[in-house]
Amino acid sequence: MILTRNQPMLTMAAAQALLEAGIAQATSEGISVSITVLDSAGRLLAFLRMDDAPHVSIETSLKKARTAVGLGMPTGQAWLDFVRGDLILEGGVAQLPDFILLGGGVPVRLGDQLVGALGVSGGHYSQDERVAAAALRGLES
Repeated sequence: MILTRNQPMLTMAAAQALLEAGIAQATSEGISVSITVLDSAGRLLAFLRMDDAPHVSIETSLKKARTAVGLGMPTGQAWLDFVRGDLILEGGVAQLPDFILLGGGVPVRLGDQLVGALGVSGGHYSQDERVAAAALRGLES
């Protein structure tokens, strides 16, 4: 019987790359956002709030990241499609304390390993999703 496991997690260098790429995209979109980066256990690794990002974006970015890492899928359309038409899920997810459907939360994977997540908040959720996607591309360079 195996009693322990090794779980890959994002490093601070990876978190920095995510933040930098996200900031660059947010700037190009003309928005100010908060970006939360969590490790694979859902613990805070990095956080940044751009100048003029809405105050509510702080907690919202954290909830988006927690949802993405906790469930292993992005927030937004993917979750809406998953729960649509299922009354138990539609009503139940709203009761989870750190769950949010708004787009902008994405799991971070290396291969098929979940290594963390990030949440972006501050613009329209579609802008937040583009910032999150750009942030993920920051790990590819």
